[in-house]
Amino acid sequence: MLIDSHCHLVYEGLAERQDEVLASARAAGVKGFLNISTREREWGDVIAVAERESDVWATVGIHPHEADQHADLGRDILLEASQHERVIGLGESGLDYYYDKSDRQVQQDLFRMHIGVARETGLPLVIHTRDADQDTGDILEDEMGKGAFPALIHCFTASPEFGRRVLNMGLTISLSGIVTFKNAVELQEFAKEIPDDHLLVETDSPFLAPVPHRGKTGEPAFVRNTAEFVAELRGVSVEALGATTTANFFKLFNKANPA
Repeated sequence: MLIDSHCHLVYEGLAERQDEVLASARAAGVKGFLNISTREREWGDVIAVAERESDVWATVGIHPHEADQHADLGRDILLEASQHERVIGLGESGLDYYYDKSDRQVQQDLFRMHIGVARETGLPLVIHTRDADQDTGDILEDEMGKGAFPALIHCFTASPEFGRRVLNMGLTISLSGIVTFKNAVELQEFAKEIPDDHLLVETDSPFLAPVPHRGKTGEPAFVRNTAEFVAELRGVSVEALGATTTANFFKLFNKANPA
C-alpha cells in the first residue's frame, strides 16, 4: 500500500484523463492521493475531486509563485476554506528564490500566514522551498518559537544540513522522483538518513516523473517507482517502506480517514 502524498490532479496532463490516471495508480497499489492546490481559484476544483473520490484528499493554499497575486489574501479566507471535511492540509506554501516569480517579502508574509493557520487548525502545512534554505529555516524556527505546528517539506531537494535542521524541528520530509535521477547523489545519501517516522513519498505529478519514466508526464502510479528506489537505498522491502510511509501519512494528516 502506497500513498502519493503530493499530486496535482487538476493540472493539464492529468485533469483531462483523471479517471484513467487514478485507476492506473490504484492498480499499482496506490491507495491514497493528496491533491494539492497552488492558488485560490483552483481550490474548488481540487476539493471537488476529493468530494468525488473517497481515496483523494485536498489541500488549500498559495504557492510562492502565486504570492504576488494573493498578497491581500486574508487568513480568514484560508481558515474558512480549511474547514471543508475533505481538506486535510494547507499549502503548498513557502519560498522559491530560484524563479523569484513573486516578491520575496510577499512570499515570506504569506508563508507566515499559512503557518499561523496551521498552528490554529492543527492541519499540516505542505512546504515548498527552493534555493531558500536559510530563510525557510529561519522562519520555521522563529514560528516554532511561537507555538508548534505540523508541517512537511515536500519534494525535498535541499542540502543535508537543511534537512537535518527541519528534522530537528520535528518536520516530515517527502521524497519525489528526483531522488531516482542519476545526478541526485547527495539527495540519495541523505535519503538514507531520514528517520523512518518522518518519511513520505510523492510524485508531484504531472511533474518530475521518476526513472524509468523520466521525461514523460508524471502520474500518481509512478510513486511506486520512487518507493522501490528509496526502499533499495534504505535496505528495506518496498512493502515495508509502503507500510511505513502510509502510516506516517495518516499520522501527520490525521483529519484523513483511510478509504
